[in-house]
Amino acid sequence: MTYVVTEACIKCKYMDCIEVCPVDCFYEGENMLVINPQECIDCGVCQPECPIDAILPDTEPGMEKWVEINAQYADLWPNITVKKTPPLDADEWVDMPNKYPDHFSPQRGGE
Repeated sequence: MTYVVTEACIKCKYMDCIEVCPVDCFYEGENMLVINPQECIDCGVCQPECPIDAILPDTEPGMEKWVEINAQYADLWPNITVKKTPPLDADEWVDMPNKYPDHFSPQRGGE
């Protein structure tokens, strides 16, 4: 089992999960984070830190797509180990349904 970041993170990117991760397996895109499933040790400490429940175990139904997305972008995006300020309009996106793929950005973050 591993944990993955799901579409709820898109355009919210609160980053409360970053500093609790003991293995630094988060990677930053322009408008969301991902977890490298090869680095995640399945400890689960990140899940309760996410204020919008965007982090789920890969054993939940429908997570196959998110495992693939997390693995793909963890190879492309920079590692992040320090919490940053979320986007100014993050709160406006919290309850927005169906954010993927229309609002997802494949661009790297942290730059």
